[in-house]
Amino acid sequence: MNDPLPHLAGNYAPVTRELTRHDLPVSGAIPPELTGWYLRNGPNPCEVESSHWYLGDGMVHGVRLEGGRATAFRNRWVRTSVLTDDAQLYDASGRRDLAAGTANTHVVRHAGRLLALAEASLPYQLTPDLNTVGVHDFDGKLTTAMTAHPKTCPVTGELHFFGQEVLSSPYLTYHRADAAGNLVVSRGIEEAGPTMMHDFSLTSRHVVFMDLPVVFDANRISAGDAVPYVWDETYGARLGVLSRDDPHGAIRWFPIDPCYVFHVCNAHDAGPGQIVLTVVRYPDLWRKDSSEAYPFSTLWRWTVDLASGSVREEQLDDQFTEFPRIDDRLATLDARYVHTIVAPAHPRHADIPGALLQYDLSTGAVTRHTLGPGRIPSEAAFAPSDDRPGGHGWLMAYVYNAATDTSDLVIVDATDLSAPPVATVHLPQRVPYGFHGNWLPDPR
Repeated sequence: MNDPLPHLAGNYAPVTRELTRHDLPVSGAIPPELTGWYLRNGPNPCEVESSHWYLGDGMVHGVRLEGGRATAFRNRWVRTSVLTDDAQLYDASGRRDLAAGTANTHVVRHAGRLLALAEASLPYQLTPDLNTVGVHDFDGKLTTAMTAHPKTCPVTGELHFFGQEVLSSPYLTYHRADAAGNLVVSRGIEEAGPTMMHDFSLTSRHVVFMDLPVVFDANRISAGDAVPYVWDETYGARLGVLSRDDPHGAIRWFPIDPCYVFHVCNAHDAGPGQIVLTVVRYPDLWRKDSSEAYPFSTLWRWTVDLASGSVREEQLDDQFTEFPRIDDRLATLDARYVHTIVAPAHPRHADIPGALLQYDLSTGAVTRHTLGPGRIPSEAAFAPSDDRPGGHGWLMAYVYNAATDTSDLVIVDATDLSAPPVATVHLPQRVPYGFHGNWLPDPR
């Protein structure tokens, strides 16, 4: 028998059951003010093994907290047309089916809608108990795919996002929905190329796009590469800045050193004519194909000077990290703290000790919460404990225990990462490594 592919082995392997369980066992004490759902999305192939970790069917895993108790666990596949009808990205005539996606990357809430996202397709709407409603296309107005990393402005309530196309221009389209969920802006960006743009930045006054040298290559499809993107030494790298007040206006482009960025921590306007972005940066990516091990990624700061047309690039730390999060109420503003994880970025890095990190961007201090041997965290979302943006809160993350082949939901005091977890919720089923999620408190 052949060994399974690395992304289908160990805790990358899919689970085969959808469960609902109540009254979960807990070690420690769940903060009583936490009432809502912690949800996280990730690839979990249903019936057919996926050819790449990025391509498995989406499954959302959720834990409900209420009154100091973990009252429920629920996991459900997102029932996309790919899963239920074996839909294909393109039909026989070459027409793109935007509903044909895995919805496996993120799960967000906006305007009362819970959306499962993957960047190559339209979002899928879910019910609060994680059943699939169907494709959400903003009443037919969204005619591109939607990024898995939309940004909600905490001041206006608007949802900013983009969509990409790889076969024809415009390869990039910027979108904006108002606080009620109505799509009000869509504009193509003709200057951008067919790059793999996973994330972008939003400040109170600007939108910033990353046009980086991991580029779509149709030849990789015939070569059997499941994710047909490759590093292009000649492409260059640049940031595109658009004014939020003039969404159909000109975009200014600023060259930077070649690199790749999956995830932006945050961005804000600083001083006269400056934009500060904090990112997790790779020196390069996929020089041969998408099966290559990832190089180590580290935290960097980019400062865009709008007057001089230059970007100052600074490495803030030299240790490997990924999956950055902030208190989302400070998105677009000068957030002091960034929380990241130390975890395998690729199956070949499975021996890296797991930890949560807190970066103080004001002092440069880094605080580490070590999880112990064989305990690997997924992305840690911030759950506020009060109404003050930037105030006290908790970090929540699914943590895999290799010794027992089980998973827990771990809750850590975000103001004291050196302390033991305040609570560990023991889950009835392993949660495979995945991508992104959120703490979603009950609406008031």
